[in-house]
Amino acid sequence: MMAASKPIEPQSCSGLSRWQLALIVGTPVVFGVGAVYLWRRSRGRDRQAKRNGERKTPEGSASPVHGQHGTSSVGLESMSPLDQAQSAKNKGNKYFKAGKYEQAIQCYTDAVSLCPKEHKADLSTFYQNRAAAYEQQMKWTEVIQDCSQAVELNPRYVKALFRRAKALEKLDNKKESLEDVTAVCILEAFQNQQSMLLADKVLKQLGKEKAKEKYKNREPLMPSPQFIKSYFSSFTDDIISQPYQKGEKKDEDKDKEGEAAEVTESSGYLKAKQYMDEENYDKIISECTKEVESGGRYTAEALLLRATFYLLIGNASAAQPDLDRVINMDDASVKLRANALIKRGSMYMQQQQPQLSTQDFNIAAVMDPRNADVFHHRGQLKILLDQVEEAVGDFDECIKLRPDSALAQAQKCFALYRQAYTGNNPSQVQKAMDGFDDVIRRFPKCAEGYALYAQALTDQQQFGKADEMYDKCIELEPDNATTYVHKGLLQLQWKQDLEMGLELISKAIEIDNKCDFAYETMGTIEVQRGNLDKAIDMFNKAINLAKSEMEMAHLYSLCDAAYAQTEVAKKYGLKPPTL
Repeated sequence: MMAASKPIEPQSCSGLSRWQLALIVGTPVVFGVGAVYLWRRSRGRDRQAKRNGERKTPEGSASPVHGQHGTSSVGLESMSPLDQAQSAKNKGNKYFKAGKYEQAIQCYTDAVSLCPKEHKADLSTFYQNRAAAYEQQMKWTEVIQDCSQAVELNPRYVKALFRRAKALEKLDNKKESLEDVTAVCILEAFQNQQSMLLADKVLKQLGKEKAKEKYKNREPLMPSPQFIKSYFSSFTDDIISQPYQKGEKKDEDKDKEGEAAEVTESSGYLKAKQYMDEENYDKIISECTKEVESGGRYTAEALLLRATFYLLIGNASAAQPDLDRVINMDDASVKLRANALIKRGSMYMQQQQPQLSTQDFNIAAVMDPRNADVFHHRGQLKILLDQVEEAVGDFDECIKLRPDSALAQAQKCFALYRQAYTGNNPSQVQKAMDGFDDVIRRFPKCAEGYALYAQALTDQQQFGKADEMYDKCIELEPDNATTYVHKGLLQLQWKQDLEMGLELISKAIEIDNKCDFAYETMGTIEVQRGNLDKAIDMFNKAINLAKSEMEMAHLYSLCDAAYAQTEVAKKYGLKPPTL
């Protein structure tokens, strides 16, 4: 696991956002590193191509209707009011296509005036066409007004709903824009790329805004003991995570006579280390603060340990000054400074600052070139940046420094597998799969090896073997909630066994009631089942457990998408297909 708050979560091969995959879209889902595969609704290529086009043109032919050869007063007098309205619309379409939008608007206005009120479908088209002309003039308020008139006359009018959604987004009315575009997505069975992209854009904007406000006012929350232990297990050269033995002596601390000085129980840092061994994590930050404020001999270690727990509770702004201070302490050990660089680099990656993150890892590699942790965690960073070849190089360096690093071996196999899978190279895929077999044979106690292998097997639709790998994980780490979630997702894809899937995810929550991934996944499934209120409740629980602002923004996107569906269901009676 990287020094961030979650294991590696490569994007799905489809490249779609997780809200699309797991929420509004009722199609098969690659969900983070697990998989929720649901039913795919196939559509013909012609229909897809038709729906992928942008909606820029007005509706209706620009050619005169039957019996029309001009717009003379004699010709118009002999026509019915509806035909006169159609004639005005067709004239407006000609102006529209010529880029003469003001004249087009006047013609569409004439069409609205001439059209008998009982012809609702025609009247809605005229309003929608005038909205299209206003859109070209960027008159967003007028676009919204005319589209609203069109939708009132024809509640499931896709073009008007989508055009209104775009205008609402331009005026920063994201909530209503999302409701409109959600209705469009459902009406089009999620087959139009333009509406999907707008929904994605609005959801991301909403998620970021809400997360920014919520995250700065949130109460810090200590993760579960299992999560904390898993986090520290990803480091092998981390001085602060090593158990402290009472009475141990430190080489750096010599008394005047040259003998090793024994650390006493009065040290805040020592007490913090004892609390770590006892899994009494809530007291660690305060004890480290005592060490720092007293200027104790373990100030550097205390700063790093305090920063680490600030990161674990999601308080990056408090962690950074401590990390900065350790990194700049010339008298601190190289191992401490390199570890601080790894953690700051991982923090930057969580904050979506990949350049700063890469810079910190590169400095650490120069500072401590024999530190396997640097290359292990930089390899994971490279996977997240889709720099797979560089990731493999880093994992190789880690393995060279620590041949017994089972985690690096397994993650190297996963990196090679992803490269082969996305590159559609069957022979290299098989080579990577053989590599996984070798890793679990040589390192039968490495739970992560089985978990990563299970993900690759799931991709290859070798579900039975993937299930066996997850069972092995559970046998080795029975308190790892995330494994139960992945196994539950596998049941959905493999057997469409909803009951078993939900039972396993519920078991994950029972094991670790702070597992945000379990609540998020449960919410996703409840959306697919049509239980939107329950889904929103699950997403809100995950939001309160989010360990970074970026994570929280993603969860708000899922929650907002579910909420938009409830509003659309009320307004238009529209619901996506459910499980």
